[in-house]
Amino acid sequence: MAITENAKQYHEKMFPGYVSDFLRTDPEFMERFDNFAFDEVVNHPNATLDDKTRFMVILATLLGCQGIDEFQAIVPAALNFGVTPVEIKEIVYQAVAYLGIGRVFPFLKATNKVLEEKGVTLPLEGQATTTIDNRRETGTQAQVDIFGEDMRDFWQSGAKESTHINYWLVDNCFGDYYTRKGLDYKQRELITFCFLAAQGGVEPQLTSHAAANMKIGNDKAFLIAVISNALPFIGYPRSLNALRCVNEAADKLK
Repeated sequence: MAITENAKQYHEKMFPGYVSDFLRTDPEFMERFDNFAFDEVVNHPNATLDDKTRFMVILATLLGCQGIDEFQAIVPAALNFGVTPVEIKEIVYQAVAYLGIGRVFPFLKATNKVLEEKGVTLPLEGQATTTIDNRRETGTQAQVDIFGEDMRDFWQSGAKESTHINYWLVDNCFGDYYTRKGLDYKQRELITFCFLAAQGGVEPQLTSHAAANMKIGNDKAFLIAVISNALPFIGYPRSLNALRCVNEAADKLK
C-alpha cells in the first residue's frame, strides 16, 4: 500500500512543496493517516464540505481538543484554501467564550506568529459592532436570532445568586463575540459546535448548539459532514458522542 494520488494531491494543495519528515521516520503511519484523512474522508459523499469550510472546521476542532502543534501547522493550509486572516482570528477569539483564555492563549500567540511570518500586518481591521453600553441588548438579539424568542429574557433568568452568569453569557459570549463582523451566525454556530464536540464532556451544551445550528440552516447532514471531517483530529469517542448529540437534537426538533 502507498499514499494515494488523491491524498498526495490534497496534501500538496495544503502544503505546496513541503515533505514531512514523518515520511522518513514513520512511513507506515503516515501512509495510513494521509490516505484516511486526505482521501477517504475528504472524498466520502457523506463528508462533503467545501475546502474553506473544512479548514474552518479543522481549526475550531484543534482549538477544542488543544492540538496546538497541529493548529500551527494547519493555519498556513487554511490560508491556502481561502480562509482569511480575519476569519482565523475570529475563530480564535470566539474560542475564549467556550474554552477560556487559559486554553486559547497559546493559540492566539501561534496565530499571530504564522500570520506575521506570512507578511500579514497586525493588528487586523477591527470587527467589533457593539459598545460597552449596548452589548447586552445586542447579545440578547443575537441569542433570539439563533435560538428563538424564548431567549429574550434569558439575561435576567435563574436563581438570584447566579443570575449574573446568565447575564455574562449574553453580554460577553453573544454581545462581545457573536455580534462581530468577519463571520456570520451560521459560521459562528458551526465553530461553536466544533469547540464543544472536540473538548468533550459538554454534551448538554453540544446538543443545544446542534439544535441551534439546524434552526439557522446548518442541517443534520451538514453537521454529520462536519463531524466526519473532524474525526481524524479528535478520534472516534468524541466523534460518536457528537453524532449522538446531533441525533438527539434532530429528534427534539421533529
